[in-house]
Amino acid sequence: MKSDNIEKVLGLLQQNARLTSEQLSERLAISVDEVDAIIVECEKTSVIRGYYTLVNEDNFDRQRVRAVIDVAVEPERDGGFDRIARNIAKFSEVTDVLLVSGNFDISLIVVGDSLQDVANFVSSKLAPLRGVRSTRTHFMLKKYKEAGFTFEDDEDYERLKITP
Repeated sequence: MKSDNIEKVLGLLQQNARLTSEQLSERLAISVDEVDAIIVECEKTSVIRGYYTLVNEDNFDRQRVRAVIDVAVEPERDGGFDRIARNIAKFSEVTDVLLVSGNFDISLIVVGDSLQDVANFVSSKLAPLRGVRSTRTHFMLKKYKEAGFTFEDDEDYERLKITP
């Protein structure tokens, strides 16, 4: 398997995980057997961690509240940020955990049914964790793009106006 083909298969699957091996084979001009072998190997080695559906919640009856929460933590001597990040990741409200640079150490994406749900998560679950020094919550007001997909119909390109 050529690494170039692996990257091409992964790229197409990231755009549309529902593509069949036959469709991938056709688009990449490689055999179905090679596509299947690439996918099996990527799943076995955890290069592919899973598959998910990207939902535009604006078009869905159930509206959820999402927030980005920045967390400053006290790193542990032997484990750095890993233990606290793994503990935070266990909460069902948390969808993403990222180690970041800047004034905070970890950024989270948190989902709740209401603003109060997210606030309760921060005050009763996140803030009391050993090692958490401070948090800053940003509620998401509108999503324009996620995972490379835009959520609005394409508008005609208009150059941004720059005024002196």
